Amino acid sequence: MLDGMPLVDAHVHAARLSTLKPAWHDWAANFASGHDWRAVYDDVGDPVPALLDALLEAQGVDRALLFCEYSPRSTGIQPIEDNLPIVEHNPVRFRLVANVNPHLHHPLASEVERQLDLGAVALKVHPVHGAFDPGDKEMYAAYGVCADRGVPVIVHTGTSTFPGSRARCGDPALMLDPVEDFPGVNFVLAHGGRGWWYDTAAFLALQKPNVWLDIAGLPPKNLPSYYERFDLTRLATKMIFGTDWPGVPGVAANARALTTLDWPPEVLHDVLAGNAAKLFPGLAI
Repeated sequence: MLDGMPLVDAHVHAARLSTLKPAWHDWAANFASGHDWRAVYDDVGDPVPALLDALLEAQGVDRALLFCEYSPRSTGIQPIEDNLPIVEHNPVRFRLVANVNPHLHHPLASEVERQLDLGAVALKVHPVHGAFDPGDKEMYAAYGVCADRGVPVIVHTGTSTFPGSRARCGDPALMLDPVEDFPGVNFVLAHGGRGWWYDTAAFLALQKPNVWLDIAGLPPKNLPSYYERFDLTRLATKMIFGTDWPGVPGVAANARALTTLDWPPEVLHDVLAGNAAKLFPGLAI
């Protein structure tokens, strides 16, 4: 709980540092310098589950979704198995998120099944770091598994600064066909269309009942300008809080910053925890 409010961080990267390319370390130096995130790592650069757990407890985080990633051309490969010790330390606070890359995993469906069987509560795809079209029919095998298993799909939208990325693959409009062809699957647009696609992401979230916005990596004070063409309170009913940890000034600081937007209490509650609890299996607080 944070100030009496339940809190879910739906976008956390707690990777082993040795698996990450130099550009990631530069990113962390630029965007995570405001807090001592490195304190939860040991001398060889592996996260210490007890220390990460204690940090998020102190930040008021009740649930945290741990991302893995298979993007060798951009950030590297951080396999889902690396997150298992963290979940095993505190299976109440932490949940796994699966990840597949069509350039690495074939057949896609069996790899999604394998990662979901490890306990993942969602599938994340990163078309920008992986350089693929998330709406390509090849991806339907993965989305079909999610439909059968009742888990949401998180899709990176917007730009990325990492070398090897392909920004054009971050256009939320690429997801139009999957959103319409899999109406029973909830699609979460990570980073809310960051860059020049805020309008597209927001329109999709308001027009499609199975589309949501993850606001990880977006400074809360800038949300009114990013989505200036929309009723922000109405749009917030489709938002999910996340930080892109460690690239934030702190989880609690970002969550508290949302209170300055004057949303009704029930809307703020849903952004911070309620919407995530609706979407991700077993996340109820």
